Amino acid sequence: MSALVGGGWGAGALPRAAGGAPPPPPATVTTAVVTKAAAASCATGKYQKQVEGYLKQLGGYGAVTVDGKQSAADCAAIVKFQKRFGIQPAKGLAGPSTFDVAKRLAATKTAACKAKKSGITFCVDLTNQTTWVMKNGKVHYKPTVVRTGMKGYRTPAGTFKINKRTKKEWSNPYEVWLPYWQRFHGGMGFHQTTTYIHDKWRGSHGCVNLLPADAKAYYNIGKYGMTVKTIGRRPGT
Repeated sequence: MSALVGGGWGAGALPRAAGGAPPPPPATVTTAVVTKAAAASCATGKYQKQVEGYLKQLGGYGAVTVDGKQSAADCAAIVKFQKRFGIQPAKGLAGPSTFDVAKRLAATKTAACKAKKSGITFCVDLTNQTTWVMKNGKVHYKPTVVRTGMKGYRTPAGTFKINKRTKKEWSNPYEVWLPYWQRFHGGMGFHQTTTYIHDKWRGSHGCVNLLPADAKAYYNIGKYGMTVKTIGRRPGT
């Protein structure tokens, strides 16, 4: 990767120096310099080594070295992970929220859902506060984070069916819009979170809160009558 230092030239022939000789090529910023600068801008978090290990296990976020030392590659992978799961700020610091999310995703066992071998099953791991979608017995949408019912409003474990779908549902009890609503049990359903999903002291009133991109994806996958399986129990409920 290279970049011009100082002024550059527009399209067309390069200007020639006196005597007709072409000018020397523009100076470039070497990859080594960029890498060093990027590494210097990323702080090493308290959970650096643990997060590196989880990201290596999960895969898909770039090359990481599990040594507890921040590098440009490590930082880029952590930032990508943070952006994917809505962790703020997404600056590559391996702090408590990043550690917690990575740990929960790494602990999620998709086979535990025991999805049927045909059709779509929406799976929710209440213990790890994660969700994923199975299709014909295989992972169709990879695990992501959720927030389910808080104490007093526990989301129950069980097998349910999607029985209502609206792109924007109004909640009368709580006076808030619920984007990408898919109800599956009583007044409970999937919907886009209306608050920061990583505030651990928060919880829903039984619904399965999703990040915006996940809520939209689930709505696009979902249909009336599709199976929803919730397993485990949210800690503290």
